[in-house]
Amino acid sequence: MLRAGGAVSRRCGAVEAIRARRRHQEWALRKARRETQLVSKRLLRELQDDGEEMETREPSVTQEEVSQLYQRIQRGSEDRLAALQSLCQLLHLAEAQKMFVRLENCIHILIGLFTSNLASVQLKAAQCLLRLSHADDPNVSLVCLPATPYLLTYLSGQSAKFTEQCLYILGNLAAENKAVRNQLLLQGVVQALVGCLQSPHGAVVEAAAYSLSQLLQAKEAREKIVPAVLEASLTPRLIELLDLDSELGMPTAVECAWCLHYIVSSGVDSECLISQGVLHQAVTLLIALGRAIDSGATTDGVELLIYPVARCLGNLTASRDATPRRSRLVDCGLLPALSSIISKFLPTQPSVSRECLWLLNNLTVGEEQFCSAFLKYNLVPVLLQLIPFCGGINTLVLTLLGNIAEMGPELCEKLRQHREIFSALCTSMRTADTEAVRLALEVLHLILMHCAQACVEFANQNGVEALEAIQYNSNKEIRVRASFLMDRYFADKVGVCSGSNIIVSQKSLNH
Repeated sequence: MLRAGGAVSRRCGAVEAIRARRRHQEWALRKARRETQLVSKRLLRELQDDGEEMETREPSVTQEEVSQLYQRIQRGSEDRLAALQSLCQLLHLAEAQKMFVRLENCIHILIGLFTSNLASVQLKAAQCLLRLSHADDPNVSLVCLPATPYLLTYLSGQSAKFTEQCLYILGNLAAENKAVRNQLLLQGVVQALVGCLQSPHGAVVEAAAYSLSQLLQAKEAREKIVPAVLEASLTPRLIELLDLDSELGMPTAVECAWCLHYIVSSGVDSECLISQGVLHQAVTLLIALGRAIDSGATTDGVELLIYPVARCLGNLTASRDATPRRSRLVDCGLLPALSSIISKFLPTQPSVSRECLWLLNNLTVGEEQFCSAFLKYNLVPVLLQLIPFCGGINTLVLTLLGNIAEMGPELCEKLRQHREIFSALCTSMRTADTEAVRLALEVLHLILMHCAQACVEFANQNGVEALEAIQYNSNKEIRVRASFLMDRYFADKVGVCSGSNIIVSQKSLNH
């Protein structure tokens, strides 16, 4: 905590305390990002469209309707295929799902059709299983478990459409619980996915990567699933697919990026992944995206790729294994690319900008080369424009400015030369966001401590007035910090007030 007083030793102690606190905050932020899980279930697009039609045409269903369809399916009559189609549409409704699973031997009949020698019947039965596996109620989705051996067997089949459906069913089931994942591991799911990721069909590769991501984000992934994935040598293929120009398409790259993010976040030895090229590929991809944005050639949905790639790279650069390679990233074009991405998505997708700011924080914390490069590429004005934004944007910007200011007098002086920085800090100090106020005070203290002229410029931009106001803040720590800065830099200064402005002479501030 900052304390009032002018002794150099106390000032140095305050700076060290700031640095220690920021290092702890960075660690906590990285940990929170690593632990964030995005469990979800998925349907094929055509089934989603069928469901939307069903919602407008048939908002409810009766047990009798479901039972009649089941009887038509059981009888093996000529309209079995039509009955399966109707059942698949009804199973979009949660109510119909519960009615169906209550019917005697329903799942065994469905699996029998799923394993029949009629391709059209197999496909419709698979769609019904996919509907059930997509259910929010585990009592519904888990009835599909007896089908897992057949699902895995059919992954090596010739029909890309059928394989894709099997993969999504497996992925949905993997999201349920640990017991299901253990069963899938024992049945060889990882080895089965190896072949699917090599498929020439983009939809199959995307579905395989989705299923793998559902396994990798499990809590037990570090102990059981990640080792199996590494042993199967899946990571080189995932890295290879992290390519904007791949014929398999961007959705496939998105799913592979999430897989790599989960592997990196598991705490696995990063050196192995870095040696396989994941760091280089992630950086190359973000640079390509930045250039595409600058040229106006971006594709819809590109933000879905930025999320996992930025998280993956952020966690990689935070690891000790990446330290020797960090210097190579300084002048490769990554910082301008991230700046372009932040500016592009801030108005419409601020969460994308937040991810990139978090990555920039990981790159600059304690790294003078990156902080100098940030100033070299004149990226500070981009940061200052983000100060008014909330939702974590402003605090990440202030933390990043703090990372730069921590590097000492030379970089603080370069920050000071951006005259807008003091008005930006004043804006932050006037917010109700306690963390933003605290961070703004830290940045201000570092600049005032290292730059003699900063006191004049800050005071002439109504800074003293802002400091005086927050001396009455409800938060004690904020009050103490503000009082320290007032006592240390402005208490005995000669000022002339003009309206609400305070104009301070240069002579009075030189000491």
